[in-house]
Amino acid sequence: MNAIATRLESVRQHIQNAAIKYGRLDRGIQLLAVSKTRPAEDIRSALEAGQRCFGESYLQEAIEKIQQLSDMPAEWHFIGRIQSNKTKTIAEHFDWVHGLCSLKHAQRLNDQRPGNLPPLNVCLQVNLSQERSKAGVAPEEVAALVHLIHSLPRLQLQGFMTLPAPAETLKQQRHPFQRLRELRDKIKTKELPLETLSMGMSADLEAAIAEGATIVRVGTAIFGPRNIQK
Repeated sequence: MNAIATRLESVRQHIQNAAIKYGRLDRGIQLLAVSKTRPAEDIRSALEAGQRCFGESYLQEAIEKIQQLSDMPAEWHFIGRIQSNKTKTIAEHFDWVHGLCSLKHAQRLNDQRPGNLPPLNVCLQVNLSQERSKAGVAPEEVAALVHLIHSLPRLQLQGFMTLPAPAETLKQQRHPFQRLRELRDKIKTKELPLETLSMGMSADLEAAIAEGATIVRVGTAIFGPRNIQK
């Protein structure tokens, strides 16, 4: 077993232990391997170890890797900030988008999604901590935007995503995740269940799982320290 496979198994065990602790075994928790800045060879190793879902933020780099790994059954998630001049490429190459923040971008992704592909899965990013440095929709604006996005036929609104401010204690970490879950529960309907809660990374993974995360995003713990040499 290579180093990436070993780390993957450790992360999966961490997720399973947290699921047991908080009674989550009856609800699916998907591991999204954050593969931005990592070479295609590392992603291939993760695929061979059974990982299927990968998160990318840098578009040109991601497209190159998607092409290099076209022979493998990977599912690609765009987790970077969306820009209008990049929506067409995102719509053409990705299975999921996690950082949708505006109706304008939703309409562009909808209009540019190729007809031969299934609807693009999207998560609406909610800025719970109101940090100016982070993208996201204010909580009070979410409900109206949800219904507008739901009307777009080439998008499938799966749920919400958030990137909360760092917190030190488990209780502090859980608070924004609890708020996102409660917001989802308030807005969801039978026709629009909003089952996905994309929240939690390595440092706050347990807190996110405790509050109902269905997708957790992990990078370094799987692929090891980044090589920042240029």
